[in-house]
Amino acid sequence: MLTRADFLIRDDITFLNHGSFGACPKRVFAQYQAWQLRLERQPVAFLLRERVALMADACEQIAAYLNVSADDIVFVTNATSGMNIALRSLPLRAGDEILTTSHEYGAINRLLAYTAAKTGARIVRHEVKLPYASDSDFTEALFALATPRTRAIVISHITSPSALIFPIAQICQRARQQGILTIVDGAHAPGQLPLDLDSIGADIYTGNFHKWLCAPKGAGFLHARREHHAWLEPLIISHGWRDDSDFVERNEWGGTRDIAAFLTVPAAIAFLRKHDWDSVVADCHNLATQAQDRLCQRYNLESYSQGQFAQMVTIPLPPCDAAQIKARLYDEHSIEIPVGMFMGRCGLRLSVAAYNNAGDIDHLLAALGDLLG
Repeated sequence: MLTRADFLIRDDITFLNHGSFGACPKRVFAQYQAWQLRLERQPVAFLLRERVALMADACEQIAAYLNVSADDIVFVTNATSGMNIALRSLPLRAGDEILTTSHEYGAINRLLAYTAAKTGARIVRHEVKLPYASDSDFTEALFALATPRTRAIVISHITSPSALIFPIAQICQRARQQGILTIVDGAHAPGQLPLDLDSIGADIYTGNFHKWLCAPKGAGFLHARREHHAWLEPLIISHGWRDDSDFVERNEWGGTRDIAAFLTVPAAIAFLRKHDWDSVVADCHNLATQAQDRLCQRYNLESYSQGQFAQMVTIPLPPCDAAQIKARLYDEHSIEIPVGMFMGRCGLRLSVAAYNNAGDIDHLLAALGDLLG
């Protein structure tokens, strides 16, 4: 059984914010440092002679984990970078529409605004109400907003502000039938959900390994179906850009950078497999469910998600000064957890990771009782 001792997280903090920046296991971090040491001992050999084969080997293992071809995956530092590649490459004209939701990550909302201003395209948002009704209701309401001008659907697999799991496979299948491109922000999915990208069927899917998969910071991926490789442009033009270069070559080399985080992802995958990660996720989900039920019962509030979450859940709170509650939870109770306003209501986003236990949840609820009554 995994405990806090298996991770590098500080003992004096009740860390309930794995969703923002996950904590790396000690065993995985040791492998990360070994790659960094190898780089520093002979950087020219490592980056110019060995890099291509090392990256290809890591990518093959990752592709097998995601059930796709390694030729269709490139490393990116984070999901936001992958989303930038997709949206800034998208051939849009004035009057075209991008369909999305009101639950997207803040950085992606800014990227969408930038894209609209640059191209003249229009952003159409499905205003997702809480509590979440059902997958079928959500999908019908989303596609009711699609028009002949809809060029792409940009959507999270697991949303950042509300922690909802959207029915991505269902959406991708229907979008393909209607000739609409799908771009999925899977920042929170790897490690929380079993991922079979071939079955999901997204045109473009990007995610993070450094959150719930517990890899070192700066490790993510971009997957694109083969028919989209030609129009996707790298964020940086460097030596990989040639007339005959392929999708991987164009995106892999953007100048000098530390590739240790990428090479460590297979070690993170092996760590999860060794520790029966499906059971870990189930245990964490149960703790998150208990916390949600106890808080909603205490303050007589209706839960947002109706069970539509994994290890991360957004829980409503009674009216409060969210910024003050967040600060006091940390300053007075040593609890790291995001508290904020979403859709005009105060709430917190609880992340339950492998190093958390029932005592952490009890500590949070006791602290909230002290602060909120």
